[in-house]
Amino acid sequence: MNLLDLIFPKKCFGCGREGKYLCSLCQEKLKMAKPICPVCGRPSAKGLTHPRCCYELAPDGLTSIWEYQGGIRGAILSLKYKFAYEVAGEIAELVVEKLTKKKVFLPPKPILLPIPLHGRRQNWRGFNQMEEIGRRVAGKMRWEFIPDLIVKRKTSSPQTELKRKERVENVKGVFLINKKYLPLKPKPLLLFDDVWTTGSTIKEAAKTLKKAGAREVWGLTITKGR
Repeated sequence: MNLLDLIFPKKCFGCGREGKYLCSLCQEKLKMAKPICPVCGRPSAKGLTHPRCCYELAPDGLTSIWEYQGGIRGAILSLKYKFAYEVAGEIAELVVEKLTKKKVFLPPKPILLPIPLHGRRQNWRGFNQMEEIGRRVAGKMRWEFIPDLIVKRKTSSPQTELKRKERVENVKGVFLINKKYLPLKPKPLLLFDDVWTTGSTIKEAAKTLKKAGAREVWGLTITKGR
């Protein structure tokens, strides 16, 4: 235990117990997310896009690990709004554990791409939480990691403040491909985000990547909301 832990002890976001941001008891209580088609949102084996939902620019599949509730919800909110940078390492460890020990379907040897923040918002926050978690996850999984392949070219309202239809409009045209990575490698691309609700953000990013020539684009989210 370091000095910082003595002055500001870690407390579980699920129950308040000191020691970790998510204690073992609260980890056991986390509900695994059921796989869905990323296009229609209905149940789908392994999270694959339904054949009837496939279209040229659609994501090819989606894996969400937990339901957006309990301690994991508190941990994600602390990263987003309380700038709790240290939480990223603990979340990354939990994500890697589930990806390696559970039967989670993912494309082989993907390139992990964190959903970007606009530069202004990242400067205000001090870091992009998905980049920090993603870097750790990719390292443990031995995946290639490119944090700046996809860029957010304009600010948008936080998706949590919007209704479903507004979320789609809010992210239209917000992403660009970093030209230094063109042409894109012929590898599966795995977009990484914290919460899947309507999927508007990942679907818009997938569309941008496929327009640039990506062959396969998948989504990986830590949680799935409603």
